[in-house]
Amino acid sequence: MFKAIAATFLAIATSFSILLFSPPPKSYYHSLFISDSLSDNVSISHHLYTLTRRPHVAGSQANAEAAAYVLSTLSSCNMQAHIVSYEVLLTYPASRSLTLTRPPPEPPITFDLKQEIYDGDPYADVANEVLPTSHAYAKSGSVTGPVVYVNYGRLEDYDTLKEMGVNVTGTIVLARYGQIYRGDIVMNAFDAGAIGALVYTDRKDYGGGGGDAKWFPDDKWMPPTGVQVGTVYNGSGDPSTPGWASTQGCERLSVEEVERSGDVPLIPSLPISGADGETILRSIGGQIAKDDWQGSNGAPTYKLGPGPGVVNLNYNGKQVIATIQNVIGVIEGVEEPDRFVILGNHRDAWTFGAVDPNSGTAALLEVAQRLWKLQGIGWKPRRTIIFCNWDAEEYGLTGSTEWVEENRELLASRAVAYLNVDCAVSGAGFHAAATPQLDELLKQAAQQIQDPDNSSQTIYEQWVGSTHSPVIGRLGGAGSDYAAFVQHIGVPAADMLFGGGYPVYHSMYDDYVWMENFGDPMFHRHVAVASVWGLVALRLADEEFLPFDYHSYAFELQKSAKELEDEISDKGITFSHLFKSIKELSEAARKINNQRKEIKEAKGWTSMWRNNHVKVRELNDRLMMAERAFTDCDGLLRRPWYKHLIYAPSRHNDYGSTSFPGINDAIEKAKNLNTVESWHLVQHEVWRVSRAVRHASLVLKGELT
Repeated sequence: MFKAIAATFLAIATSFSILLFSPPPKSYYHSLFISDSLSDNVSISHHLYTLTRRPHVAGSQANAEAAAYVLSTLSSCNMQAHIVSYEVLLTYPASRSLTLTRPPPEPPITFDLKQEIYDGDPYADVANEVLPTSHAYAKSGSVTGPVVYVNYGRLEDYDTLKEMGVNVTGTIVLARYGQIYRGDIVMNAFDAGAIGALVYTDRKDYGGGGGDAKWFPDDKWMPPTGVQVGTVYNGSGDPSTPGWASTQGCERLSVEEVERSGDVPLIPSLPISGADGETILRSIGGQIAKDDWQGSNGAPTYKLGPGPGVVNLNYNGKQVIATIQNVIGVIEGVEEPDRFVILGNHRDAWTFGAVDPNSGTAALLEVAQRLWKLQGIGWKPRRTIIFCNWDAEEYGLTGSTEWVEENRELLASRAVAYLNVDCAVSGAGFHAAATPQLDELLKQAAQQIQDPDNSSQTIYEQWVGSTHSPVIGRLGGAGSDYAAFVQHIGVPAADMLFGGGYPVYHSMYDDYVWMENFGDPMFHRHVAVASVWGLVALRLADEEFLPFDYHSYAFELQKSAKELEDEISDKGITFSHLFKSIKELSEAARKINNQRKEIKEAKGWTSMWRNNHVKVRELNDRLMMAERAFTDCDGLLRRPWYKHLIYAPSRHNDYGSTSFPGINDAIEKAKNLNTVESWHLVQHEVWRVSRAVRHASLVLKGELT
C-alpha cells in the first residue's frame, strides 16, 4: 500500500515538474510570430529593393545573382539551404518588327516597340537589360494581313463576330488584354483561322480610363508605351520534357514534337502598347463594335474590320537550353521529419518584378527570418518546413513543375500542404484561394492578424466585408506554382495575396518605385501577408492533429455538381451516383472529426508518458492523403498531365478555374457534336469523378471495404 501511495505522489510530482520546466506550448510561439516584436517592414523593404535592382528574367546572370541572395539569406536563418538546377527549354526574342499600312494618303507606320523611360527614372541605367517586348514560346514567322478587332479574344467574342458576318480567316487579330490568359488569346485566334495575333494593353482596363488620367510615375496606371509581356505556352513545365524532370542529359522532345503537342502557338504573336493598339484601331473600318467592346474616353471609335489597315508582323525567337535555379531551404521537424509543409514563391521576373514576384520573395524571406528568431528562443517545428524559391515560373511554372516531377513519389507520400505566394502585394485587400479542406484554417489565421490598412479590424473582418463570408477561390487555374502540387499530384494547397490585378503587370514599370509609391508605401501589407502565410504554415507544422476540415470539400462538390446537373438537365445524364459519393464524403468527414475529438478527450495524465502517437499519425495520414484520391493516373482526356478530377484550368482560359474539368470538357464537346457517343462520354466522366470522390471518402474512413 505504502509503495502504491509513494508511486502516486511521485507521478504527481513528476507531472508538476514537467509542467514547470517544459517548454512553452506551440501556440505561444505562434503568437510571437505574428507580433510586432518579430516583424520587420524595413527588412522586407530592403529585400525587395535588392531583388529588383536589375531586370532578372529566367536564365540570366542577374537572376542567378538573385538566387545567390536568396540562398545566402535562407542559409543565415539557421536552415539547410541549397540550389537545385534544371536544364530547360527557354525562348528569347532575336528580332521583331511591326509595320502598319494604311489607306492612301496616310503613310505606313513602323512601330518602334519600345517602352519609354521617364524623367528621373532611377533604373534608366539598366533599362537596356529589359528583354525586347515579346511573347515567350511565340511562333517565329512573318505574316501580312488585314486587321480584325476581336475584343478580348474569348470564344464568345468570336461567336459575336461570326453572328455579325465578320470573317477572321487569313487576318491578323488585334485583341486586348484583360479577361483570359494571353496564350489562350493566341490559341483562340489560330482556331478561328487567323494568321497572327497582336495583344495590346487598352487604357480602359490598364490606363486609368483615359480622359485626364495620369500614369506612372505620377499615378499607378500603365503609361501609353507600356507593354504587358509574358508567355503564350499553354502547358506546365519544360515543353521538351512533359511529365519528367529536365535534368542534365535527360530525354527531350524535338522542336517539331513540342509543336505537335498543341501547347505552343502555331501562329506568330506580339504584345504591343496601348498607344500602338489605338493607332492600329484607327486604321480599321467596317462595322462599329458593340458598346461593351469600345474603349475609354478619348479613344477612337472601335470598328471590327477586316482592314483596310494591313499589318506586317515579323517575329524571330531563339530557343536555348538554359540553366534555371530553384533555391530550397529546410527546417527539419523534430517529431515528424518525414512530413513536409512547403512554402513556395518564384523569383524570376520579366523585368524588375517588384510586385510579380518579388513582393512574394521578400515576404518569404521575412517568414524565414521570423522563424529563425523563434528558433533562437526555443521553438522547434513538429514537422519539416521547406522553403522553395522557384525559377522560370514566368515561362510556364517551370521550376516548380520540374521539382515536383523529379520528387513526385516522395512528395505524394509526405507533403502535408503547399502554401504559395506570388504577387504578395499590389494594393489593399486580402484575397485567398485554396483546396477546400484548408478554408477554415485560412479564416482562423486571418482572424488573428490586424488589417494593415485599418488597425480597428482584423484581416478577416476586412476580407469578409459586407458579405459576412470570405470569398475563397479555388486552385484550378494555372496562374502560379501551386499548379503542379494540386493538379498533378494532389497536395492540399493555398494561395494568398494583398491587392489583385494591377495596371503595370509584366511591364518595365513594375519596379521598386511603383511599389513604394502605390503598392505598399510603408510595407505594412508585406508584413501582414508574411504573418498570414507563416501562421498557416506554423499551424500545419506544429499542431498534433492536422487542421483539415473536409466538410467544406463536400459542400463545395455538392454545389458544383448541382450547377452541372442543372446545366444539362435535358440531356439524360444522371448525377445520382455522384451525389451519393459526395454524401459518403460528408459522412467520412464527420466521422474523422469525431475520431479526432475522441482521441483528444481520451487524453489524461497518462498521456504524458503513453500518448498514442500511432493513432494520431494514422488519422493525420488519412487527412493528408484524401486529396491524392481526387487524382486519376490517366489524367484528363487530351490533357494527361492534369491528374486532378476536381480542379484544373479551363480549357480556353488557363487562368480560369474549373470544377470537374473532365465533365466540363466532355460537355463542351457534346454540345458541339450533339451525338449519342459524345453525351455518353459526359456520363463516363461523371462516373470517373464519382469514383474519385468515393476513393477520397474511403481514405478518410481508413477502412478497407
